[in-house]
Amino acid sequence: MQTEEPYWLEEAYTSAITALDIGLLHRNISLTPVTISLISNVFNRSGKFIDYGGGYGIFTRMMRDKGFDFYRYDIYCENLFAKHFDVSDVSSDEKFELLTAFEVFEHLADPGAELKKMLAYTDAIFFSTEICPPVLSHVKQWWYFIPTTGQHISFYSLSALNILAKKNNLNFYTNGRNLHLFTKKKLQPRLFRLLISYRFSKYYSLFRKHGSYLDEDYELIKNKDSEKY
Repeated sequence: MQTEEPYWLEEAYTSAITALDIGLLHRNISLTPVTISLISNVFNRSGKFIDYGGGYGIFTRMMRDKGFDFYRYDIYCENLFAKHFDVSDVSSDEKFELLTAFEVFEHLADPGAELKKMLAYTDAIFFSTEICPPVLSHVKQWWYFIPTTGQHISFYSLSALNILAKKNNLNFYTNGRNLHLFTKKKLQPRLFRLLISYRFSKYYSLFRKHGSYLDEDYELIKNKDSEKY
């Protein structure tokens, strides 16, 4: 389900992060253990990762602090917290182990074309977007439309996401609500739902020991910045 042709996007993205997105920090905090759980149990945690539509770089910084080699990509938003760790800072032919795209799909004017861009980086996409209610009679019935910001323009049923996956020869896994995975890997759907459940992932990340890029990144940034002077 989509809006009409979104001629208002230039105005809508005058401020990339809207004042209504008060859940930004909570979302990054809650998705960090979820992503750690998924990567640690399904993917190669020593690989490189990309946060697509990564905003201010908060999630990238948080995941690097947990020892995961994350990089950020965003065409609208300034990188405030993960400078020197944008996709442009790695080799252009780099293949990423996993791409995260949290609260991105609802912003896409052409989801099929944008998915192709994502798949140029990786074979696996872990993303969040709310699933359409089965019946809607008015725009005010569902908070996720957020018409006052003009940024949410595409909305999905589970069937629509499954079609997108099949068109790209990917398997589709979901919790049925807001967290989803496109991947070439074959998983048990029940295992996926367990790994991304907040209760399981929270305790998993507490007891699972990880390194951190914090000190290493500090030295890298310090050396790069000193080269300017």
